Amino acid sequence: MKYCLLISAALVAALNGLLLVPATLEHAAPLATATLVLALLTALLALLTVAKGAPKMLPVVTAAPPPAPSANQAEAEVVAFFALLQEKGRFVDFLMDDVTAYDDAQVGAAARVVHQGCGAVLRDHFKITPVSDTAEGSPVTVPAGYASDEYRLLGKISGEPPFIGTLIHKGWKTEFVNLPRIIKADERRLPGIAPAEVELK
Repeated sequence: MKYCLLISAALVAALNGLLLVPATLEHAAPLATATLVLALLTALLALLTVAKGAPKMLPVVTAAPPPAPSANQAEAEVVAFFALLQEKGRFVDFLMDDVTAYDDAQVGAAARVVHQGCGAVLRDHFKITPVSDTAEGSPVTVPAGYASDEYRLLGKISGEPPFIGTLIHKGWKTEFVNLPRIIKADERRLPGIAPAEVELK
């Protein structure tokens, strides 16, 4: 799980880096979509990692405790979420394909499918809202006691909050998560993301 989290974080950093390269500005929309989805998956992996390592509470009642989840339970549920992104938005197809072989119009058409489908999955399973309601490019005040996962301060930082600056990106947070649950994961293998399709003649 730790390695999945590191790989996902590295992909988010790489995609963010691509957004800063002038040559990739034409592909900003699909890159931003992929970055958003990967950032959410990174947050999900982090939550699952924390939950997995949390100490177990002793039951108050004397009834037998529920069976412990299998080793692959959390990983299987992450794969199930990938399966939803693939089913609705062809997300895995888009990321695993070499888009350099296609022209901009083809990439843009594919990005539209990914954007619409993956956006629907996110709206169905997360309540995503901006961290700041201020318009980007406007002055904003970062309050004292701000959450470090909700604000990233850039530039010269001195003194104590509240800080006043210019909002570069409004940020995103989620107020609830409703992911697909797998009742009993197969301990021998993770579930597939999308089946291979074979046409019989």
